[in-house]
Amino acid sequence: MYRSHVRLFLLFLLSAAAFPLSGCLFRTRTLDRQFSDRPLKTATQQELIVYVNTQAARIQSMQATVDIDSSAGDPKNGRITDYKEIRGYVLARKPAMLRMKGLMPVVRNTAFDMVSDGQEFKLWIPPTSKFVVGANNAPYQPGKRLENMRPQYIYDALLLPEIGRDEIAVLENGYETVLDAKKHRVEQPDYRLLVIRQGPQGPYLSRRIEFSRTDLLPYRQRIYDQEGNVATDATYQEYKDYAGTTFPSRIKIERPQENYDITLNMVKLEINKTLSDDQFALEQPPGADVVHLNQPNSTPVKAADGQSK
Repeated sequence: MYRSHVRLFLLFLLSAAAFPLSGCLFRTRTLDRQFSDRPLKTATQQELIVYVNTQAARIQSMQATVDIDSSAGDPKNGRITDYKEIRGYVLARKPAMLRMKGLMPVVRNTAFDMVSDGQEFKLWIPPTSKFVVGANNAPYQPGKRLENMRPQYIYDALLLPEIGRDEIAVLENGYETVLDAKKHRVEQPDYRLLVIRQGPQGPYLSRRIEFSRTDLLPYRQRIYDQEGNVATDATYQEYKDYAGTTFPSRIKIERPQENYDITLNMVKLEINKTLSDDQFALEQPPGADVVHLNQPNSTPVKAADGQSK
């Protein structure tokens, strides 16, 4: 019974990141946002910037129990497979700490446990006895499955960073696709902040934050690489009040270049709870197969004493 649950969960998350960086099969789903028949709200560029920066300053940590949905594309057969509601836990603490743990369905044993300090990450996969370590920008490993996922992507989508003094934000009046009362797709005006950053090759579009004009809350954030490709496409739905802080209860994180997405549905969320360093500590288990992603042609190294070789 346990082994069958292991296989099911590995199909859910471990295969999600196994696909090459083509992105051609990745699907974009239209959000079921509703058309507003009330007057739309207005805001200036500065007011939107102030909202982002105020929210970023207000939220310093979060601890969440989540249900995780995911889907992954398969370049070999052109199919997209959906996986539903795996229980998980997320800890985040600024400036860049994140821990995410997933449990097996039914038996509730640990399926994966990963942490990041913003520079490096560690990932423990008990069903395969792998302990993966590497930099957040370590190159992808074709066919390495969960090793291609990075905690930092989840952190960046969860906690919108402030718009810094070294960045330029430009306001754009755009449109979002919503559904009217008859479920027809229609266009509704929105606001977009284009965040420009200076890179080694010159200025580039770093982020695009899209605000609904029904409530002036962010409903989407796209994060770009320096070549202009969408690296992360995050959408925010069903905002709720958590002890005085407005936060989305459903966050979908799409990675178009790797053909997978993850949705976090908040079951319980605590904002600004004190989180200790120990809660972000993940030690290498004795006997684990250690994979160093920063090393070329990385292969597992058996460490009977629990230390890397």
